[in-house]
Amino acid sequence: MKQLKSSLGDLRRLFAGTVTLRTIAEPLISFDATHPAEEVLLFMRRREFDVVGLREGGVVTGYVTTNDLTTGEAGARIRRFDPGELLSEGDPLLQAFEALRSRRHLFIQLLGQPGGIITRGDLQKAPVRLWLFGLVSLLEMQLLRVIRQRHPGKGWEPHLPAARLQATRRVFQERRRRNEENDLSDCLQLADKATLLMKDGVLFAISGFASKRAAETFFKEVGTLRNALAHANDILAGRWPALADLVTRLEDLLERLEKASPDPARSERF
Repeated sequence: MKQLKSSLGDLRRLFAGTVTLRTIAEPLISFDATHPAEEVLLFMRRREFDVVGLREGGVVTGYVTTNDLTTGEAGARIRRFDPGELLSEGDPLLQAFEALRSRRHLFIQLLGQPGGIITRGDLQKAPVRLWLFGLVSLLEMQLLRVIRQRHPGKGWEPHLPAARLQATRRVFQERRRRNEENDLSDCLQLADKATLLMKDGVLFAISGFASKRAAETFFKEVGTLRNALAHANDILAGRWPALADLVTRLEDLLERLEKASPDPARSERF
């Protein structure tokens, strides 16, 4: 078995160094707080902005929404930044998922002051989709590893329904026909790996699921997310804030599986 070199830690380090909140943030357009509210509102409607920043003494100290602006100065109904909606440009993407559960936007501090904005729509951008696809791919890789460790060789085959085993063998034969190097277990689908995990008492206990129904629901949601990512479909519609919860649970399962997979060079097993 080829050794798995990727882990959740590897993915986090990769994205922490290259893809942060600044990557998906949009510039926060701002006006002086003394600017006429009518002009700011007209600008926002033309640009289809919901939020703009407001400056006092040349520093962005708050913001307004289109619902805030009426007449007079734009700063008459300024909203001060709440600590929970201010994040650093170098914070990881997961921070945005967690913070946007109950908010429609976040502000990103650039060079010490609010200079960027992230909305839920920004979670559709390519960097976020790559990160999510990476998480799903890691999950499949870790599932395959623990299954192989628990059931070496063909030991897993009796635990898979006959129809699914037959389908896996068809995929294997097709890959062999194309001269692709692979093992029969490499042809298992996500749902198959989930089935093997749930049928193995040790693996199921490690996974931390409250019940098999909860596990089935989780893997179904992960499969739906993977398909949406693969086909460039909307990943938020009908999935928010459930998507944020799913990502948290996905990372938790990855951590559990990684801890349950000791280095093959060591003697201990599950």
